[in-house]
Amino acid sequence: MSFIYLASMGAADEEILAAVETCLGRRFDFEIRRLDPFPDPDYAYDPKAGQYSSSLIVKELVRECPADAVRFLAVTEKDLFIPMLTFIFGQAQLGGPVAIISLARLRQEFYHLPPNKVLLAARSIKETLHEIGHTFGLVHCPDKECTMSLAINIQQLDRKGSGFCRSCELSLREKMAMLQVQGAGPASREDQR
Repeated sequence: MSFIYLASMGAADEEILAAVETCLGRRFDFEIRRLDPFPDPDYAYDPKAGQYSSSLIVKELVRECPADAVRFLAVTEKDLFIPMLTFIFGQAQLGGPVAIISLARLRQEFYHLPPNKVLLAARSIKETLHEIGHTFGLVHCPDKECTMSLAINIQQLDRKGSGFCRSCELSLREKMAMLQVQGAGPASREDQR
Protein backbone atom coordinates (compact mmCIF):
# COMPACT_ATOMS: atom_id res chain seq x y z
CA MET A 1 0.00 0.00 0.00
CA SER A 2 1.17 3.55 -0.75
CA PHE A 3 0.53 6.65 1.31
CA ILE A 4 0.60 10.44 1.19
CA TYR A 5 2.86 11.57 4.01
CA LEU A 6 2.60 14.93 5.74
CA ALA A 7 5.19 16.49 8.05
CA SER A 8 6.10 19.88 9.40
CA MET A 9 9.60 21.30 9.14
CA GLY A 10 10.14 22.88 12.51
CA ALA A 11 7.13 24.04 14.46
CA ALA A 12 4.03 24.61 12.37
CA ASP A 13 0.49 25.57 13.33
CA GLU A 14 -1.28 22.35 14.38
CA GLU A 15 -4.72 23.60 13.29
CA ILE A 16 -3.38 24.32 9.81
CA LEU A 17 -1.61 20.94 9.63
CA ALA A 18 -4.90 19.28 10.59
CA ALA A 19 -6.76 21.25 7.89
CA VAL A 20 -4.15 20.25 5.29
CA GLU A 21 -4.32 16.62 6.41
CA THR A 22 -8.13 16.62 6.16
CA CYS A 23 -7.96 18.22 2.70
CA LEU A 24 -5.48 15.61 1.46
CA GLY A 25 -7.61 12.79 2.86
CA ARG A 26 -10.79 14.05 1.23
CA ARG A 27 -9.26 14.94 -2.11
CA PHE A 28 -6.85 12.12 -2.93
CA ASP A 29 -7.43 8.38 -3.06
CA PHE A 30 -4.58 7.48 -0.74
CA GLU A 31 -4.30 7.05 3.01
CA ILE A 32 -2.69 10.02 4.76
CA ARG A 33 0.05 9.46 7.33
CA ARG A 34 1.59 12.13 9.54
CA LEU A 35 5.31 11.95 10.26
CA ASP A 36 7.05 13.41 13.29
CA PRO A 37 8.21 16.98 12.68
CA PHE A 38 11.52 17.48 10.93
CA PRO A 39 13.99 20.00 12.42
CA ASP A 40 14.06 23.56 11.17
CA PRO A 41 15.88 23.62 7.80
CA ASP A 42 18.80 25.71 9.05
CA TYR A 43 21.00 24.21 6.30
CA ALA A 44 18.84 26.04 3.74
CA TYR A 45 19.05 29.52 5.27
CA ASP A 46 20.54 32.15 2.98
CA PRO A 47 21.74 35.15 5.03
CA LYS A 48 21.85 37.42 1.99
CA ALA A 49 18.19 36.73 1.15
CA GLY A 50 17.12 36.38 4.78
CA GLN A 51 15.04 33.40 3.59
CA TYR A 52 15.29 29.66 3.09
CA SER A 53 16.24 27.99 -0.19
CA SER A 54 13.30 25.88 -1.22
CA SER A 55 15.43 23.93 -3.69
CA LEU A 56 17.80 22.79 -0.92
CA ILE A 57 14.85 21.76 1.25
CA VAL A 58 13.26 19.78 -1.59
CA LYS A 59 16.56 17.93 -2.16
CA GLU A 60 16.63 16.99 1.52
CA LEU A 61 12.98 15.90 1.44
CA VAL A 62 13.73 13.62 -1.51
CA ARG A 63 16.36 11.89 0.65
CA GLU A 64 13.91 11.60 3.55
CA CYS A 65 10.90 10.51 1.47
CA PRO A 66 9.47 7.22 2.81
CA ALA A 67 9.79 4.30 0.39
CA ASP A 68 6.03 3.69 0.38
CA ALA A 69 5.15 7.35 -0.26
CA VAL A 70 3.02 8.21 -3.26
CA ARG A 71 3.50 11.84 -2.23
CA PHE A 72 5.29 13.62 0.60
CA LEU A 73 4.24 17.14 1.63
CA ALA A 74 6.18 19.25 4.12
CA VAL A 75 4.76 22.38 5.73
CA THR A 76 7.03 25.08 7.11
CA GLU A 77 6.68 28.49 8.69
CA LYS A 78 9.93 29.58 7.00
CA ASP A 79 9.85 32.09 4.15
CA LEU A 80 11.00 30.34 0.94
CA PHE A 81 12.72 31.53 -2.21
CA ILE A 82 14.38 30.15 -5.32
CA PRO A 83 17.17 31.98 -7.18
CA MET A 84 14.91 33.32 -9.94
CA LEU A 85 12.10 34.49 -7.60
CA THR A 86 12.32 36.58 -4.45
CA PHE A 87 9.71 34.38 -2.76
CA ILE A 88 7.48 31.38 -3.39
CA PHE A 89 4.45 30.02 -1.56
CA GLY A 90 5.60 26.47 -2.24
CA GLN A 91 7.53 24.19 -4.55
CA ALA A 92 7.02 20.70 -5.92
CA GLN A 93 8.72 18.16 -8.11
CA LEU A 94 6.76 18.05 -11.34
CA GLY A 95 5.67 14.42 -11.57
CA GLY A 96 7.75 13.51 -8.51
CA PRO A 97 6.78 12.67 -4.95
CA VAL A 98 7.92 15.71 -2.95
CA ALA A 99 6.36 19.12 -2.28
CA ILE A 100 6.63 21.85 0.33
CA ILE A 101 4.45 24.80 1.25
CA SER A 102 5.34 27.80 3.39
CA LEU A 103 2.84 29.41 5.75
CA ALA A 104 4.97 32.56 6.12
CA ARG A 105 3.37 34.66 3.37
CA LEU A 106 -0.03 32.98 3.71
CA ARG A 107 -0.43 34.63 7.11
CA GLN A 108 -2.15 38.02 7.33
CA GLU A 109 0.47 39.04 9.88
CA PHE A 110 3.10 39.02 7.12
CA TYR A 111 1.19 41.93 5.53
CA HIS A 112 0.87 43.75 8.89
CA LEU A 113 -2.80 42.77 9.24
CA PRO A 114 -4.56 41.05 12.15
CA PRO A 115 -4.34 37.23 12.21
CA ASN A 116 -7.11 35.38 10.39
CA LYS A 117 -7.04 31.61 10.97
CA VAL A 118 -9.91 30.92 8.55
CA LEU A 119 -8.15 32.75 5.72
CA LEU A 120 -4.84 31.07 6.58
CA ALA A 121 -6.49 27.64 6.38
CA ALA A 122 -8.13 28.48 3.03
CA ARG A 123 -4.84 29.72 1.58
CA SER A 124 -2.97 26.68 2.92
CA ILE A 125 -5.47 24.32 1.31
CA LYS A 126 -5.23 26.09 -2.05
CA GLU A 127 -1.44 25.96 -1.95
CA THR A 128 -1.46 22.32 -0.85
CA LEU A 129 -3.71 21.31 -3.74
CA HIS A 130 -1.63 23.37 -6.17
CA GLU A 131 1.69 21.82 -5.15
CA ILE A 132 0.34 18.27 -4.90
CA GLY A 133 -1.22 18.86 -8.33
CA HIS A 134 2.28 19.57 -9.66
CA THR A 135 3.51 16.28 -8.17
CA PHE A 136 0.85 14.53 -10.24
CA GLY A 137 2.19 16.25 -13.36
CA LEU A 138 -0.28 19.13 -13.59
CA VAL A 139 1.15 22.39 -14.92
CA HIS A 140 -0.10 25.94 -14.44
CA CYS A 141 -3.65 26.31 -15.71
CA PRO A 142 -4.94 29.33 -17.68
CA ASP A 143 -8.30 29.09 -15.84
CA LYS A 144 -7.93 31.73 -13.08
CA GLU A 145 -10.54 29.90 -10.95
CA CYS A 146 -8.56 26.64 -11.00
CA THR A 147 -6.31 25.95 -8.04
CA MET A 148 -3.57 25.14 -10.59
CA SER A 149 -3.53 28.73 -11.87
CA LEU A 150 -0.33 30.65 -11.21
CA ALA A 151 -0.36 32.96 -8.19
CA ILE A 152 2.60 35.30 -7.92
CA ASN A 153 1.07 37.35 -5.11
CA ILE A 154 -1.39 36.84 -2.29
CA GLN A 155 -4.23 38.64 -4.10
CA GLN A 156 -4.04 36.13 -6.99
CA LEU A 157 -3.98 33.26 -4.50
CA ASP A 158 -7.07 34.63 -2.77
CA ARG A 159 -8.95 35.06 -6.07
CA LYS A 160 -8.47 31.52 -7.31
CA GLY A 161 -10.66 28.64 -6.22
CA SER A 162 -9.81 25.67 -4.06
CA GLY A 163 -10.77 23.13 -6.70
CA PHE A 164 -9.46 21.88 -10.01
CA CYS A 165 -11.04 22.92 -13.31
CA ARG A 166 -12.58 20.13 -15.36
CA SER A 167 -9.48 19.62 -17.50
CA CYS A 168 -7.10 19.49 -14.52
CA GLU A 169 -9.51 17.25 -12.61
CA LEU A 170 -9.65 14.73 -15.47
CA SER A 171 -5.87 14.75 -15.83
CA LEU A 172 -5.43 14.35 -12.08
CA ARG A 173 -7.82 11.38 -11.90
CA GLU A 174 -6.03 9.69 -14.79
CA LYS A 175 -2.61 10.16 -13.16
CA MET A 176 -3.82 8.97 -9.74
CA ALA A 177 -5.36 5.87 -11.32
CA MET A 178 -2.08 5.10 -13.09
CA LEU A 179 -0.18 5.47 -9.82
CA GLN A 180 -2.55 3.16 -8.01
CA VAL A 181 -1.92 0.51 -10.65
CA GLN A 182 1.82 1.05 -11.14
CA GLY A 183 2.99 2.40 -7.78
CA ALA A 184 4.88 5.65 -7.21
CA GLY A 185 7.15 6.69 -10.07
CA PRO A 186 10.58 8.30 -10.03
CA ALA A 187 11.09 11.94 -9.24
CA SER A 188 11.48 14.33 -12.15
CA ARG A 189 12.14 18.03 -12.55
CA GLU A 190 11.07 20.60 -9.99
CA ASP A 191 8.38 23.21 -10.42
CA GLN A 192 7.46 26.14 -8.21
CA ARG A 193 4.38 28.05 -7.18
